[in-house]
Amino acid sequence: MKLSELISFRSRSNGNGHRGGERAVNQTISLCYSLLTERGEVSGGRLAADALRAYEALDEAGRGGFFDLLVKEFSPDPEVVGRSGEAYRSDPSPENLARILRVVEPPRRELFRRLNGAPGGTRVLVEMRRQLLTARNPKWAPIEADLAHLLTSWFNRGFLNLRRIDWRTPASILEKLIQFEAVHEIHGWHDLRRRLEADRRCYAFFHPALGEEPIIFVEVALTRGMSAKVQPLLDPDSPVLDAKLANCAMFYSVTNCQEGLRGVPFGNFLIKKVAQDLGDELPQIRTFATVSPIPGFREWLVAAIAKDPRHPKLQKAAGLMSKLDDPQWFQNNGVSQAALEELGPLCAHYLLNAKQGKEPLDSVARFHLRNGARLERINWLGDTSATGMQRSAGLMVNYVYRLAEVERNHEAYMKEYKVIASRQIEMLAKQADLARETREAASLS
Repeated sequence: MKLSELISFRSRSNGNGHRGGERAVNQTISLCYSLLTERGEVSGGRLAADALRAYEALDEAGRGGFFDLLVKEFSPDPEVVGRSGEAYRSDPSPENLARILRVVEPPRRELFRRLNGAPGGTRVLVEMRRQLLTARNPKWAPIEADLAHLLTSWFNRGFLNLRRIDWRTPASILEKLIQFEAVHEIHGWHDLRRRLEADRRCYAFFHPALGEEPIIFVEVALTRGMSAKVQPLLDPDSPVLDAKLANCAMFYSVTNCQEGLRGVPFGNFLIKKVAQDLGDELPQIRTFATVSPIPGFREWLVAAIAKDPRHPKLQKAAGLMSKLDDPQWFQNNGVSQAALEELGPLCAHYLLNAKQGKEPLDSVARFHLRNGARLERINWLGDTSATGMQRSAGLMVNYVYRLAEVERNHEAYMKEYKVIASRQIEMLAKQADLARETREAASLS
């Protein structure tokens, strides 16, 4: 970015157009301009550190003003982009192409690159993206997109360090596991220690820029056979199995510790790498599978009933919903049997046919199917915790990672969004008798 272009950007703000005239916002933006025009490495590093400190000192309103100015003053200049486009149309030379590529990139990206060079810069930028994701302000979407683009590069597999976490790991890291666990809460040190016993494994990715702060971690149980229920895996007083007797590795929790890195695709690398390492350590393990939540099922079912209350299958499900509000409903044999008959097929339909665009509506399904897993089995009363009941009426699902098929499944999904599922799941979905209505609705949309 040339100095003359930066001056052009700044002049469009009319000098003092910052929200509320806040001195702190003006100072932070001025430091950002100075950083972009500075060529000296030492002085540039000092400016980047000053700009980061100024940003961190802003209150919520100040950050809003700062984000407004990042959009207004650090976006591509439409006139410059237009002239460059016309020049390339008239003369498609390499020089004109290079000019287009340079002027269409938002100056924000270069600003973020320079901020990232300061000590602690990566941590601040990850936190900045978290704040943008939390705010959900559509005006600031271009900033979030720029940060997502850069963070995806900075956190690619080549920069990540995989570590096994065990009871000998420093307490500061173990405390992070308790703090961040988002799938199945860890209830103190006794619970954590059981999750790190000889028949358990925990692995985490770390990044040099974030020090001892885990980025994402996965918890694995070594078992005899594929688990259908998660409570036995979480029982802190359960007996410890000799790892040499295990023939299955059950991934029961994957937790992203950094909200600012949401959507950065390192989770797939984690599962594949852990599966490979476990296969090397324990070659008798042949099955790598998950026992996964179905977080969107019950919410989807409520919406489906409201949309089509006269459908016979949904009518029966509607009759069950009030009974499911009782936390102990599954202990009533009559209610439990009725729920099994009605909810299993509807859940299979949900996993196969409910869509967000072209992908499955369920976020956990999207994650594992993108990684090349196979949708294998729905498990009745797989999670009887309050959370499991609330989000999926206790249902859980097994996704299986067959290492020889992972790449083929991944490619099929990414090309056609094809859900690779077992025959059992497909037959169960047909029982719901909703697929015809889904296709008809899609043809009319």
